[in-house]
Order: sequence, then C-alpha cells, then structure tokens
Amino acid sequence: MSEAATLPRPASTLATPLLILGAALALAPFTSAAVSLLAGAAIALVFGNPMQAQTRTWTHRLLPLAVVGLGAGMDLRTVARAGLHGIGITAMSLTAVILLGLWLGRVLKVDGDASLLIAVGTAICGGSAIAAVAPVMRARPHQVSVALATVFLLNAVALILFPPIGHYFHLGQSPFGLWAALAIHDTSSVVGAGLAYGKQALEVATTVKLARALWIVPVTMGIGMIRARNNKEAAADAPPVKKPWFIAGFLAMAALVTWVPALHGVGHYVALGANRALVLTLFLIGAGLSREAIRTVGIRPFLQGLLLWLIVASLGLTLVKTGILTVG
Repeated sequence: MSEAATLPRPASTLATPLLILGAALALAPFTSAAVSLLAGAAIALVFGNPMQAQTRTWTHRLLPLAVVGLGAGMDLRTVARAGLHGIGITAMSLTAVILLGLWLGRVLKVDGDASLLIAVGTAICGGSAIAAVAPVMRARPHQVSVALATVFLLNAVALILFPPIGHYFHLGQSPFGLWAALAIHDTSSVVGAGLAYGKQALEVATTVKLARALWIVPVTMGIGMIRARNNKEAAADAPPVKKPWFIAGFLAMAALVTWVPALHGVGHYVALGANRALVLTLFLIGAGLSREAIRTVGIRPFLQGLLLWLIVASLGLTLVKTGILTVG
C-alpha cells in the first residue's frame, strides 16, 4: 500500500457549508436531538470535517453551559430528591461496573489502561470521566482515543435506541430518566435521551446523572493514589483533576428559579435556549466522528465496552421496570 493511501481522506469542499447549515438547523425548534447527532456524524463520515479543532472546542464549551442553563427549568426540590437517591445507589453500582469492566477486559485481553478507561467511562460519565482519569493514569494517547471512540459510538447508539425502547416497555417519565442516567455514558447523551422522552424524564435524567458525575473526583483521586503507590515518580507531576463546575452551576440556577418567583418567566426561556444549545452540542459531537476514530476502536476494546454496556443497560432496565430502583 502506498504512503498516499494511508493518509486521511481530504474533506470535501461541501463539508464546511454543510456543517454551518447543520449547526444552524440544530438550533431550530423542530430538530430533535437524535436527528442532530446523526446529521453531524453523516456529514463528517461522508464529506469529512475540516473544522475538527473548532467543533471539539465548541463541544467542550457548550455542553457545560447547556447543562447549567437546564437548571433554570427545574425545581430544586425535585433535583434534591432525585440527586440524593442517585447518590445512594451510585456507590454500590460504580464499584461493581468498574470491576466487571476490568474482568471483561482481562478475558478479552484488552490493553490494561484502555480497559480501565472504558470501565471508568461506563461507570461514571463517559468522556468526562475518561478525560479526568487519563492524566492521572499517564495513559498513552492511543489508549485514550480507543476508550473515547468506544464510548462515543455507544453513546450515539444509546441516544437513538433508548427512547423507543422506553416506550416499548411502557416506562414512565421518571423511570426512563433514571434508567438513562444509569445506563448511558455521557451527560450529553443522557440529557439528549431525556429531552426526547419528555420534560420529567429530562429532569430526572439530568439530576441523577449529575449526581453520578460528582464521583469523578473521588474515583480519580483513588486511582491516582493507587498509581502513586505503584509508581510515585509518574504520578507526582500529573495534572490536577478538572473539577465539574457545571454541576454547581446547574444547582445554583435551579435554586434561583425555585426561590425567586420573579425569575420563573426568565428561567423558562433560559431553559429553552439551553435545550437548543444541547441539540447543537450533539450535532458537534456527531461531526467529531471520523472513519479513523472508528478504525482506532478495534474489535477487542469495542467488545469490552459493548458487553459491559449491554449488561449495565439490561440490568438497569430490569431494576427500573420492576420498581426495585425508583426516584425517591
């Protein structure tokens, strides 16, 4: 094979105008979260994305702002009930998911660090958890790419499949929101699935997922301590853990709208704007997909992530459907 054949495929001249048009349509009220994600992925895979750096930057900026804005449409008392319940069930599930993920990785002979990143991403909140844990682990770029690509692909599938599955099993708004928060990796896809299912599902999914996201810090610190014990020099100069500030912003926004009646009307419009910002974010996430990323995943890490996700999603659906797990 020639060297030219191995180079990335150049983007079509149509790519940039299509990306701009897609981003504009994502802001329209008639565009759903799933359609936005699929449109971004289709443009990137068919025409290429000459704006990879920009779409990645705006994804990282818009997602936390959208989550904060969603707080303006929620009652803090409901947030507190769902969040506290989420924290209560999280401690047990996190450990179980991570251990199961590591066992699957060992059985499938997946690289150790990539396996841990996939397990942590599945257990907590996808790409955010992977990004926080990777520097502490001193994970290599290809290991991080494998974990992120695996989580991304499964996120895209979950965002599309979860709402119809929820309707098929006649899940109510709150049970679906709880299931989505427990079984979908990234906050963006959790919120997107909740948004597609209904207002109450969105509320529960967001609050429970953010409660899980709080565990990024202690889990990352725990992994750092273990790595420090095994290799003090490697862990000593690891970058500090990024704090999930958007969680505090979400709670602060919900508190303002709940306890300052004059802000109720404004909060409604802020929440609507946040919904559209989230749909735009999902379009940008889809536009970040590439054929190279899909090839990078490989079969073994993808199988680990897929099997772990199927187990977590199936068990979560069973527990929610039978009423063993409820929201407060």
